[in-house]
Amino acid sequence: MTTVITVPPSLDDATFEQILDPLSRLAPDDKLLLDARHARWASPYGLTGLLTIAQTRLTKPSLAVPESDETASYWARTAFFRHAADLFDLKGSVPRSRQNESSVLLEITPVVGSEDVHAVVDKVQQKAQAILVNELKLDAAATMRFTMALSETCQNIVEHAQRGGWVAVQTYRWQKRLGRRVVVIAVCDAGIGFRASLESAPGRPRSDRWDDGMALEEAVMRGVSRFRDSGRGQGLAGVRRFIAKWDGKFAVRSGTARLAIVPTWDEDVPLTENLPPFPGAQIQVTIPERVDR
Repeated sequence: MTTVITVPPSLDDATFEQILDPLSRLAPDDKLLLDARHARWASPYGLTGLLTIAQTRLTKPSLAVPESDETASYWARTAFFRHAADLFDLKGSVPRSRQNESSVLLEITPVVGSEDVHAVVDKVQQKAQAILVNELKLDAAATMRFTMALSETCQNIVEHAQRGGWVAVQTYRWQKRLGRRVVVIAVCDAGIGFRASLESAPGRPRSDRWDDGMALEEAVMRGVSRFRDSGRGQGLAGVRRFIAKWDGKFAVRSGTARLAIVPTWDEDVPLTENLPPFPGAQIQVTIPERVDR
């Protein structure tokens, strides 16, 4: 028997949980169909998250393609179907990918090794200044720190996931929540997650309070790393400081917990626990257009 899970019409980091809840009740080898026929919009997090779900399945899952031509065409422009073809049994009409990257700063790109991170940064750096300075009205110095933030979030896959992941970067006008343009980075993997990574550190003391939520706090807020080298573990902490400077949002999900650095324009909660379990780590960085106050 095949379990059908409906993809929400608007798929982002919040509604993605509607997929993970029923998914968590399935065995890895159960047959699965993700029904995206009625999907109308998906964020970079939503699309990279779908690919990450496929990586967790022992039996190749199926995916029903969006029926909306506009939606399916956008998914194609992000290179979603190019990667999904290897991970899913695709059902429906898959449009041909077109090279129209007006809102796609970086199409969905696999990240396995450090060379992939360098390639991602080089590609984005060519476009980042125009986006950040001209569209988001940030100063020129933000470009270098933005690419550093992108590099650090991707490097998290290389150093901690122990398997490949995905990155995508997009810019769009976030009318419903913010009424401004934003640039969004999504980095998702189905690896071992923050808790298991930190537990692998030699001689790490165990605590009765040790769980996925505490692991995220240790890594993101306190810069703790499984590596003993001086300066290691400061990558995500540095990203957090950069995001705060530009009134951005940083959110990371791992295991059964999600930690968010919440700006003034958002109503998210800083720490959510007891979520449906899901492997690896899923990160979203959102930087809004600057407004004069």
